[in-house]
Amino acid sequence: MAIILPGRRRGVRDKLSRLHWPLIILLTMIAGAGVVTLYSVAEGNWEPWAIKHGLRYLAALGILTGVAMVPIRYWMALAYPTYFAALLALALVPFIGEVNMGARRWIEFGGLQFQPSEAMKIGLVLGLARYYHSLRAEQVSHILYLIPPALMVGAPVGLIFIQPDLGTALLLAATGAIMIFVAGLSWRIGFLGILGGVAAGYAAYRFDILKEYQLRRITTFLDPERDPLGQGYHLLQSKTGIGSGGLTGKGFMEGTQAQLKFLPEMQTDFIFTVFGEEFGFVGAIGLLLVYLAVIFVGLSIAMQAKLHFARMMAVGVVATFTLYVLINTGMVMGLAPVVGVPLPLVSYGGTVMLTIMAGFGLVMSAHVHRDQDMYRSGDSL
Repeated sequence: MAIILPGRRRGVRDKLSRLHWPLIILLTMIAGAGVVTLYSVAEGNWEPWAIKHGLRYLAALGILTGVAMVPIRYWMALAYPTYFAALLALALVPFIGEVNMGARRWIEFGGLQFQPSEAMKIGLVLGLARYYHSLRAEQVSHILYLIPPALMVGAPVGLIFIQPDLGTALLLAATGAIMIFVAGLSWRIGFLGILGGVAAGYAAYRFDILKEYQLRRITTFLDPERDPLGQGYHLLQSKTGIGSGGLTGKGFMEGTQAQLKFLPEMQTDFIFTVFGEEFGFVGAIGLLLVYLAVIFVGLSIAMQAKLHFARMMAVGVVATFTLYVLINTGMVMGLAPVVGVPLPLVSYGGTVMLTIMAGFGLVMSAHVHRDQDMYRSGDSL
């Protein structure tokens, strides 16, 4: 039997002093870049995006702080309930979900709309962290103990895929795979899993499992010039914008792709293109370095945590954040298919921002309560 010793009880003031303030500064810098870029996209106006983005970040920062104050043992207790609540909400989407832009992804409750797939990004991280916390090292690669996490990942991925939301499904699947591998999965089984994933992707393409527009996104990614005024338009305009920025950029609010409205979805999916065109290679690399710093800090917090649940939880959040950055920047530069994944804390959108900041609240909780340890009954204290 295992028990958690929380150590000395800490007051709110003490916990606030233990917050990782450099991480908060880095996140604020990224959100600030979002405000500046959204201001430019709106042709020098705070409305309709920049001011809301800034206010939402301040509210989300309060949520991050609140989540960080909660001891790890409570998040551990809430892990499975959070996962299954998010899974239930996903299962209800086909029946009571609201249709938006041709996809049924939202549920309206009490006059408010929320996206269950965003809640699942937190639920899956907590659920997998709780599961692997209970396993011994030799059990991680045992086939019987791989079935539960495979089902935990597969069930929500399937439900999200049929909404349809290919980008979020892929992101969730990749997060789950990373957490399973980091938990101690053997390289041999991991390699077989990669082969299985490739085979599943080929089967989806070969046997028309993917929808027609999803197939067009893949073929457009491979050859955008084949339909330059249709499916390839977004990608070609994005690559043109980034390339025209040169070394130092055209200057703030001087990007022609954005200001002349050649670039679609500038405030969401293609906001990195606007930033790259106006601030150039130097600015784009600077923003990516800030992202890299956030990832490094998050992983260092994970390594410092004594509790295995806290380590896995922090790794899962950082993995999700990293995938957001890689997928978005990859798709706007033509290195990945366009799948509608926003750039975290820069793209306009309150739901994704809330998910990311709540996730980093969990990472911050792992840092604030990093001296919490796990002992087994019978051990000398």
